[in-house]
Amino acid sequence: MTETTNYSQLSGAFVKVSSPSPYVALVELSRGPVNAFHEPFWTELGQVFDKISQEPTVRAVVLASALPKLFSAGIDFTALSIPQGGEPARSALQLRKHILGFQDCISAMERCPYPVIVATHGIAYGLSIDIISACDVRYAASNVVFAVKEVDVGLAADIGTLARLPKIAGNHSMVHELAYTGRNFSAAEAEKMGLVSRVVQGSRDEVVAAALDLAKLIAEKSPVAVAGTKHLLLHARDHSVRENLEYTTTWNSAMLQTQDLLDAVKAAQKKQKPKFGPLSSKL
Repeated sequence: MTETTNYSQLSGAFVKVSSPSPYVALVELSRGPVNAFHEPFWTELGQVFDKISQEPTVRAVVLASALPKLFSAGIDFTALSIPQGGEPARSALQLRKHILGFQDCISAMERCPYPVIVATHGIAYGLSIDIISACDVRYAASNVVFAVKEVDVGLAADIGTLARLPKIAGNHSMVHELAYTGRNFSAAEAEKMGLVSRVVQGSRDEVVAAALDLAKLIAEKSPVAVAGTKHLLLHARDHSVRENLEYTTTWNSAMLQTQDLLDAVKAAQKKQKPKFGPLSSKL
């Protein structure tokens, strides 16, 4: 990849993609006025990340909002279509298929082989929590206000928050409190519970800059090692220690044969920064 690589062809009507630095993709949510999600928006988000997953030149991704005042207000309830009437069983099967498709779109950040760093600011309500919970690293501007809003509209969050947030946060009591009440919580509370790893003073520009700095650092590392690390961390989350150790042994039996390992050793011997080639095949 060169300095001139352009990912703009991956953009859609509501999701914009650019490459602010080598090997880094910046994905921006851009549906005014408040980034409220309707089905075309969340479908496009999933498609964009699946396309990024097939780009062997990418090494890290930053997800942010293009809107200066907020990350996302969550679901656009005026655009939701929920089956009404008809036989309950058939309606349930239809709705189940819809929810599974929705979940699959938001899980695209998690299944992306590259680290995804999300930068939030302003308002980050409802579906925002589902989205950021599917990302690998979460940064928050100091002005962000979060909320797990689903309980306020008569449903349990079903797109990922309740599945992932208890595995992310160290304070399960607070997870329950926030999910039961739907109350707003601050960047400081989010950091305290472990939802975000860093609070950046300021708003959109400051938190996006910090996320891009982290992405640039990750992009300097071996792409084979980073992709493997993400894969193994996700496996560890969902399996026992013994299962993960055995799986890691099998994984690294192949991955230790990478040229990146030799390049890193040679660079260290010469006291130079290693340079790694891009992943040449699609993942």
